[in-house]
Amino acid sequence: MAASFTPGARIPLRREGFPSVLETVHGRKDGCLEIRARSRLQVLIKAAGKEPPELETPTINGTNQLAMSTIGKSTNIVWHECPVGKPERQKLLRQKGCVIWITGLSGSGKSTLACALSRELHCRGKLTYVLDGDNIRHGLNRDLSFKAEDRVENIRRIGEVAKLFADAGVICIASLISPYREDRDACRALLPENNFIEVFMNIPLEICEARDPKGLYKLARSGKIKGFTGIDDPYEPPINCEIEIQLRDGLCASPNAMAEKVVTYLVEKGFLEA
Repeated sequence: MAASFTPGARIPLRREGFPSVLETVHGRKDGCLEIRARSRLQVLIKAAGKEPPELETPTINGTNQLAMSTIGKSTNIVWHECPVGKPERQKLLRQKGCVIWITGLSGSGKSTLACALSRELHCRGKLTYVLDGDNIRHGLNRDLSFKAEDRVENIRRIGEVAKLFADAGVICIASLISPYREDRDACRALLPENNFIEVFMNIPLEICEARDPKGLYKLARSGKIKGFTGIDDPYEPPINCEIEIQLRDGLCASPNAMAEKVVTYLVEKGFLEA
């Protein structure tokens, strides 16, 4: 499938060695598309008053082709590498970026843990950001309902955002019911191995319903809310989560105790140092 390019336009280009800082498209008389690139090294040489060496010129219809991609409905896109990567950002922040995914029933204490954990890490000088399910639906996901297909898309979008935070070197804390195991596993697959930390709030339904902080269980029981997780829509618990929060002697742990359990895991796995 032929791609259309505008002569003189700047496009991203992946090259080995020094990242490109300027890429220009030129038309040639033989009809071939020519792309000339200047690397950071060339720019530095030019700034010193010397003529930079010419680089090999890749062509669309030659053997050295651009890594064009089609992702979903996006066509003719090219990934652009930045000279500052995740290792550099992590070194700056003195921590390792990751996603802490807190899942569980409504009323299980997900947001409580997320806020307590964020506060504890902040006090330790660590940069975090909380992605709360309800908060995200106030903006990014305001166009999504609670139907099954929209819940899948809700999790997918949050997973992609969380991935970006982790790549930035931030400890991202995602707090949302995320009832379907397949969707959580899809988010895990977005990240490097061991960078997705699943925290299961394993609190019995009867306790969550007794708490009912938003009054949603009452509305679900009366039939005013359909498809409510735990009532008339299933929750699929994790099979191999990294951390599980549950009752101890019939009692719920305090927010600080729950946060400390997660922090201990982060310390043991080296996430709080770069």
